[in-house]
Amino acid sequence: MAYNILIVDDSGITRTVMERTVRMCGVEIGEVRQAVNGKDALQVLSDYWPDIIFCDINMPVMDGLTLINELQKSEEWKDLPVVIVSTEGSETRMEELRRSGIQGYIRKPFTPEEVAAAMQTLLGAHVHAK
Repeated sequence: MAYNILIVDDSGITRTVMERTVRMCGVEIGEVRQAVNGKDALQVLSDYWPDIIFCDINMPVMDGLTLINELQKSEEWKDLPVVIVSTEGSETRMEELRRSGIQGYIRKPFTPEEVAAAMQTLLGAHVHAK
């Protein structure tokens, strides 16, 4: 089974690195789409169904927390697995994110092993970093 991925981050470099890292995890990847912020991600979701979303917190226009809150309001999207990928990691922020329904957190800079572990946990796929 091939998995579709959505990467949401305002940094083009981070999106590219994340996509390359996802492809190194040893799981079959279908389509990878990218969005520059939460608003862009909602637009992408209008005609694309990802199996997992990797999302930054701090972005212009619509931040990651607002995106997660929008997903939680939707019957269609509320169960999409979201993994936060961010430099931010204060306990206060983490508690806020857990309450909002995130399923995982990866701290930047990330390793292929961390991304593979998140994918294995959320997708139940046998993955390994190459």
